[in-house]
Parts: sequence; C-alpha cells; structure tokens
Amino acid sequence: MTTATTSSLTGTYTVDASHSQIGFTARHLMVTKVRGAFNEFSGGGLIDFENPANSQVQLTIQAASIDTRSADRDGHLKGNDFFDMAQFPEITFVSTSAAKNGDAYAVTGDLTIKGISKSVTVNFDFTGTAVDPWGNTRIGFEGKTTIDRTDWGVNWNTPLDGGGVLVSEKINLEFELSAIRSADVA
Repeated sequence: MTTATTSSLTGTYTVDASHSQIGFTARHLMVTKVRGAFNEFSGGGLIDFENPANSQVQLTIQAASIDTRSADRDGHLKGNDFFDMAQFPEITFVSTSAAKNGDAYAVTGDLTIKGISKSVTVNFDFTGTAVDPWGNTRIGFEGKTTIDRTDWGVNWNTPLDGGGVLVSEKINLEFELSAIRSADVA
C-alpha cells in the first residue's frame, strides 16, 4: 500500500470486478447462515476524498449471476418466488449522498431490486491504495449493510413446525471493492 494522501486520490474510478466481490448472507432454518455472491457486476464513479458529499457512485449487478454453491437454490432464487430475474435482470445501487464518518464513509443511495427502489446506507472502510504493476492507481473499500428483503417484494418463505421461518427476512450485504482510477484523471 502506498502512502498517497487521500486528496491526491480524488478522481473517477471503475470497479475492477475481477478483484472485487459483492456477497450476502441469510439465515437458513434460523440456525445457520447461507452465503452467496453475485459474480457479474460493474460500477464506478467520482470519489472525492476531500469532500465526500461530491462523490457519486453506482453499481449494476446482473441478478442471474447469483451463486450460493447450490444449483437448485440458485434456480429457486432466480424464479418468481424471489428475484423474478427474467423480468428484473438487474439490481442497481445509485448513491444520493456520501459523508465521512470517523475513519469510514457512509454512502447512502437508492437500491433497486425487482423494480422497487429504497434508500439504504452502506458503511465503507477505506482499505488503502496502491499502484499496480501496470501503472494504474487502485483504491479499495470494504462495506456492509443489513436490509429487510421484504421491503423489495422478496417475500417467499415457509414457516417451520417449531417456529420461525425457512429463510430470514434480514439479509447482510457485503462489498469488497477494488477500483481503478480512469486514465483521464490528472
């Protein structure tokens, strides 16, 4: 990691999906967690370290790239019971504000799932910067937030005989993002 000042890092960035991950966890049978990820996504935008309020970022996730390491479960998630990916092939996040919060950044934006947009805040930690072997300036962020999937019409569930439900309504979203500064930034 280099010791560049954050002011020298302000610029336009593109997410390097091959070195990033967008994942999630949900409770299954209320006793364990199921982890998954989306394998196809893109995004980027202006990141202003000196005045985070000027920052504007967006992510577009290809919903059908969902991967929970179970073909049957992935098929169910792609269908009408959950994401209805044939009708809603993308999940998007478009920032509406950003603020520095101690050593972290709170990025608020519109998360759109199944055509429904709701405001969410993701808390990101800046994990550093480096110049890669090809001369590109890279930055890293890790973030997470918790959402209630029913707010986006993802309502399917099955009650359990002993109480509780098959799949939790609360979903933890996790972001590990590496981004490359655009060549047109001085």
